[in-house]
Amino acid sequence: MDDAKGASGGDEDGGRARRGYHHGNLREALVEAALPLIASRGPQGFTMAEVAREAGVSNAAPYRHFKGREDLIAEMARRGFELFADLLERAWNKGSPSPISAFEKMSRAYLHFARREPGMYIAMFESGVAVSADPALRAASDRAMGVMRAASEALVMRLPPEKRPPVQMMSYHIWALSHGVVELFSRESAGQRASISPEDLLETGAMVYLRGLGVIPRDD
Repeated sequence: MDDAKGASGGDEDGGRARRGYHHGNLREALVEAALPLIASRGPQGFTMAEVAREAGVSNAAPYRHFKGREDLIAEMARRGFELFADLLERAWNKGSPSPISAFEKMSRAYLHFARREPGMYIAMFESGVAVSADPALRAASDRAMGVMRAASEALVMRLPPEKRPPVQMMSYHIWALSHGVVELFSRESAGQRASISPEDLLETGAMVYLRGLGVIPRDD
């Protein structure tokens, strides 16, 4: 274990990253070490040396798996999109029991993911990572965004053909609304801005949007 620093003795404060490395999975350890750093400092606020220190390895060890910080952030984003897609797919559940109720569940899943996995969320949406430059990252991103597109398509099918908006545009609208609520009202520093919960804010905003399109009948 030539890359470990202080491998002997207690590692109780090393967290999952150090335990993962001691089991031989250095790549996993580095990702786990980087996630809290990017969550607390942002994508430009940490160095590979700090990641190595948190993982309990030498400064050179991370470069066995990652070219640099951007490469590491791309891996965090890929894993984030995979988990994100899993959560959205389970919430959407192919539009069951109805597209509207499934859409509401999917919206809540979006906020739950952003709150539970801030490091991954930042890597995915706020780091400027080049999604198209990495085939695996692009595939994971496409799968997650595909759930939103499927939901949008199911919702617009409730409208007459001549009144249906472009599905891709609608999925972007839903994404933008969800991301805006996360940015403005789901961060710890912004928790007191609204008198209602982020979940209620997103749900009511989405319902207003769907009523405006005519997907949900207006209450006249």
